[in-house]
Amino acid sequence: MASLNVYSVLVVLFLTCGAVMATKENDQIIKENNCENKMGLPCVLEAFPSIFNTGSISNKCCSELVVLGKVCHSTLVKRTLENPLFKDLNPVTIIARSIQTWNNCLALIDSPSPSA
Repeated sequence: MASLNVYSVLVVLFLTCGAVMATKENDQIIKENNCENKMGLPCVLEAFPSIFNTGSISNKCCSELVVLGKVCHSTLVKRTLENPLFKDLNPVTIIARSIQTWNNCLALIDSPSPSA
């Protein structure tokens, strides 16, 4: 239980510190890393619900997410949370889902496939 509290505090600190730098920095990171062009629209549409709602992400889209990279993934999620359309979402929950989706995809991509 203590690790959950530490995790929650770290997420809150991350969110509050990140809010100071806001949209311009996120947009710059996205532009510099060409983030918006690294993942196909079908996989974006599949990954989005797995982070911002409830859903799953296929192996193919997990591969695209990992190729996108953690910096792009995290920055795109943060920028989405800054959008007024998503103001009613709990940022701590979304960041946790984002991390979980990233970790699940990374583990899936890194795990060796069974031999035939």
